[in-house]
Order: sequence, then structure tokens, then C-alpha cells
Amino acid sequence: MSSLLEIRNLSVKFATRQTFATAVEDFSLSINAGECVGLVGESGCGKTTSGLAVMRLLPGNGRISEGSILMDGIDLSTLSEVEMQNYRGNSIALIPQDPMSSLNPTMKIGRQIGEGLRIHTGASDEEARKRAIEVLEMVEMPRPSERLNQYPFELSGGLRQRVIIAMGLVMKPKLLIADEPTTALDVTIQAQILDIIDNLRKELNMAVLLITHDMGVIAGRTDRVVVMYGGKKVEESTTSELFNGMRHPYTQALLASMPSLELDTKQQLTSIAGMPPDLTKRIVGCRFAPRCKFADDHCQSEDPPLSGDSHKFACFKPISGPSSIVVRSIETREKIAPRNEIARIEGLVKEYPVKAGVIRRKVGSINAVSDVSFSIYEGETFGLVGESGCGKTTIGRLIVGLELPTSGTVSFDGKVVSAKSFKPSKADRSDRQMMFQDPYSSLNPRMKVAQILGEPLMVQRRGSSAEQKARVNELLSIVGLDPMAADRFPHEFSGGQRQRIGLARALALNPRLIVADEPVSALDVSIQAQILNLMKELQVEHNLSYIMVSHDLAVVYYMADTIAVMYLGKIVEIGDAESVFRTPAHPYTQGLLDAVPVPDPDSEKSKQVVRVHGELPSPINPPSGCRFRTRCPKAEDLCADVEPQFSLFGPTQHAACHFPLKTPVTLTTGN
Repeated sequence: MSSLLEIRNLSVKFATRQTFATAVEDFSLSINAGECVGLVGESGCGKTTSGLAVMRLLPGNGRISEGSILMDGIDLSTLSEVEMQNYRGNSIALIPQDPMSSLNPTMKIGRQIGEGLRIHTGASDEEARKRAIEVLEMVEMPRPSERLNQYPFELSGGLRQRVIIAMGLVMKPKLLIADEPTTALDVTIQAQILDIIDNLRKELNMAVLLITHDMGVIAGRTDRVVVMYGGKKVEESTTSELFNGMRHPYTQALLASMPSLELDTKQQLTSIAGMPPDLTKRIVGCRFAPRCKFADDHCQSEDPPLSGDSHKFACFKPISGPSSIVVRSIETREKIAPRNEIARIEGLVKEYPVKAGVIRRKVGSINAVSDVSFSIYEGETFGLVGESGCGKTTIGRLIVGLELPTSGTVSFDGKVVSAKSFKPSKADRSDRQMMFQDPYSSLNPRMKVAQILGEPLMVQRRGSSAEQKARVNELLSIVGLDPMAADRFPHEFSGGQRQRIGLARALALNPRLIVADEPVSALDVSIQAQILNLMKELQVEHNLSYIMVSHDLAVVYYMADTIAVMYLGKIVEIGDAESVFRTPAHPYTQGLLDAVPVPDPDSEKSKQVVRVHGELPSPINPPSGCRFRTRCPKAEDLCADVEPQFSLFGPTQHAACHFPLKTPVTLTTGN
């Protein structure tokens, strides 16, 4: 079969101030019509650069130095910019990683979607509008006609991603390059987007290059997989063969780094020590050798060639299949001994006014948090899960005192700390700290790390200058960073290192409770494993309590003792981690679990699930009765009329549902 796309010995270089960085080296890949090929690896391995090279959209300092990119026999690398414009959007479409930064904020959705049709075919505005509605319907956009007159900022992340896909489909391209299309999305929306791409690929016989670092996404969606490391291909085979019989240690390490619902939480996650190679320098030997536990002198001195027929790999010390997984059963999770209550949240409500008009009159309220209650205990990790917009982060901010509740109370050590009249002492402020989702935006870019970590010590006047400096060095050591890091700025660190700095900042004042808001959502799985292992170690050493806010259920399951599932400002299910995730009572919890991609091709493709479809309703006007009813497969008339109350489903498990997935526990009087 002749390939639709044939990349041959591609090399891409980027000019830096002093030298060149070879981001992609001697890379080859072929994709057939109707085929989905996964391109996987850590950040900086060359995945996105390879995709941009195909589109001829490299940054100004980047260039294709060697190789060819053949599309239907035409070498795209030799075309002029004018000639290449006939291919972009027409034969090849790109789904970029961040839809918000890729959409024009000043142009309405309908105009942006129809732009490709007007450019390539000279279609009229009416023809372009008609086609825009067609492609929005193809990507299952709710109320597509209404969306044409909206701007990007008026849409949720999932809807913006649908718009980007619709833009790519306008000209019925032969090849779709999807660059991390679901990285920042909730698991439910991620599943919907991947289903849409899958269905369109089969319907249009379209080839798809799926670029991602998520091995679970790769497992269930691709026909073949290419693994990249340090700008080079290190392994390639069919998806099934790769997962069941991988040969390269790097591929094995990537898969082992992923938290899953089957791993024993008493075991540390496998992490890949060290950092990827510096691509501005000449590399001798195998690029993965400095991080590989199997490497010997041969690996250090000679670069292994890519060998094999249907299953290619570049390794002198190949392995045979994935590493063994320690599977957890309910019995293996240690029972938590009774502990002291450290914080109590009772009847918490947070509403934000919606204002309109010249005089900014209040016309409604955003119901961010609605009557939420729970307790947190010493040394416990309390997980808050749910889709974006459900109120998780707002609760975290209310607990640490960054915002005040509309009503309800937050108590810490038996003292109400959420009242407007409360005047916190230095100890009150230091006991509750926050670890932010985006460490780069939460760290002052003008301050060196020593100043960032020393600032809270100075504000609270903790020790002399020498003692504060010693504490900064101690914090860097605690989070596994070199003391030399103190003299560098945040932009000089990788994402994982910045997250370590954020954790060090949260630890500076010896807090008792840390709210970790999506602390690993933007990290590669290998770096994610390092951060999660570190957080667990520090919890034991310092008797820390965590509130783990995340939409990644596998991460929360690995970390948390107690889990609360939130939907549109309310907790719909709460209990110990095993009960909630192994035998959920609420349909929404089950929907979240079903949407989690499994890093096993056979299991992922054969599992029977009921998707949670649609978008989260507006918190300004939430549905009556059960808020989940508009998306629930079990909803009946009762759900619209009566709000469900919590019922007991186990020793610690409660859920609010009229038609739960299991039978409530009946309490016997006198027991």
C-alpha cells in the first residue's frame, strides 16, 4: 500500500544565540489513508516539531536541514510558501494543543470556520456559513447555528476544541495532525473529542497523526505507535505489539510512570531519573543511556541503530514487554487509624455576582459552590474530583483564605477562620498553604528562587538572614533541587522543576494543610510520577494533610484516602477511595471512571461504557432537582422535581441520587 504521507530522514534545527539545537534528527514515518498513528514521548522529544515541519509552520528560527516530506508523492519541504498554502487546511489540517491561543479572539466562530472554504474555493459568505454549520454538526457541537455568532471566549474548553476540529474539517483534509488535542480537558470531554476524531477518521477515510504523551490515549485510539526520545525515533510497531511486547526501556518506563486505577498505592510510581538530553550539544552514544538502568559502556559510546521489520527499536539492551504491575485489591489498602480532625467545612456557599448594563447592575449569580460540607483529618489526603467549573478550585481558595464564603464556615483546629471579622495570626496564615496549578504564572518572574522561597520567611520575620538562607537551601534539598537553583529565575527551569519550587514555597512556613490545585496536570507522566512520589514522602515525614484538586481520577486515586466527587457546585458522592472508585453509587462517578483511558489496547477497545455527553450546564441557572439530570442516562421526572438527599452506601460512602447504581445501606435501630 502506498503511503499518504512519507517522512524520510527528517532533521530540524533551531538557531539559538550561540549554536544550533537539533530538535529532530534522521526521523522517518509513514501514514496510510484512514490510519491513525500515535507519536508519543516526553516534552522536548521532537513530537510537535515533527508535526509543524509537515505543515511547514516552524518558528522563524527553525528550519528543515535534511530529509523530505512526501504527500501523495509531492515533497512539501521543497515547496514555496505560496505553493504550501494550497496544502494547509486543504489537504492537511492541524489541531493545535491550545485552542484558545489558536482562535482569533476578535472574530466570530462562524467566520473563522468558513475562512478556509472562502480562501481555497472562493465560496460566498452564505456557502461558508452553511458549511460551518455542517462541520459543527459533525463534531457534535450543541446548538451549532447559535455558535456561529459567538466569540471564542464565550465557549468552554471542550467547545473551543470542537471549533478547532471543525475548522480543520471544512476542506475534508486527507491528513489530520492532532497535537495533544485533549491535554487540558476533563476526562469526559477528552473521551468525547477522541470519539469524534475516531468517527470522522472512519467516515472520511482520513489519516490521523495523534501527538500525545498520554499512553492511555495512544492505547485505545491508534493503529501504530512511534516513540520518540531526544529528537530521534527509538521504537515503532503496531499498537497491540508495542504495549504487549515493547522492546525499548524508555517505552517501558513511560508506561510504568502512569498512575492507574489498578496500581498498589503503597508502591512508589516508577519515575525516569534525570533529564532529557541537551540537544544543543553533540551527543555520543545512546541518548537514553544516562537515564537507563540497563545501560553499559557500549550504550555510552555508540548510538544504537534502528533495526527490525514490523517492530523497529534502537537499543543494545532490549527488554521484553512492559514491567510487572503490582495490582491492588481492596485488602491491600491500609485502613486509616482514627486521627484528629484538622479542618471542617460546613454548609459552604460561594456565589459571584453577574453584572450588566452601564451602571453594572446585578442581574444574577454564579453558583460556584452550593452547600458543601466535609472534614479533613491530620495526615490525610482528601481528593476533590470533577469536571472544570464544578467548584473544586474555589473550595480550595476558600479553605486557605484567599476568598471569603458567601455563607457557611471553614474551621481549622476548631476555630472558624472564614468569618469577615476573623483576624488571622501569623500561625493561622502559615498553617494553610496552596500549591497552584500553573507554577510558572504563580512564581514572580523577576525574582530569583532564593527570593521566592525566602519571601514568606521575611514577611513573617522567621529567623535571621543567615537562618532564612539556610532554610531556603533546606527547602531546595527537601524537594530534590540543587542549592545552585537558588540563584536562578523561574524561566530557567523545566515544568517539573518549577512545580518542585512551588511545593517548596508551600512548605516554607511548615504548614499543616496544603491545597494542591491540579499540581501535575501539565506535566509529562515521568515528571508527574516524581512529583507525586515526592508529595507522598513529604506527607509522611512532616505529617502533612493534602487537599488534592484534580480532574485526573487515576492521580487522585493514587494519592487520596477520602474522595469527594463534585458536580456543578455540589458534592454528589463522598467516601473512602476504594469504595468510591471500586463500587461507585452515583452515575456521574461511574461516568468519570468510564472515561479514564486505560493503557492497554485490548482492554480499552473492548470496554463497554456509557459516556457522559454534553457540556456542564451554566452555574448561573443550574438545573432544578438533581443538577446532573440533564446528562444522566438514568434520569426520570422525579430527578427534575426533587433534589436528591445523601444516602449511606457503606461505612463511609454517601451519595445523593434517586436512582443509584447500588442499594443503600439500611440502618437498624440499636446497632
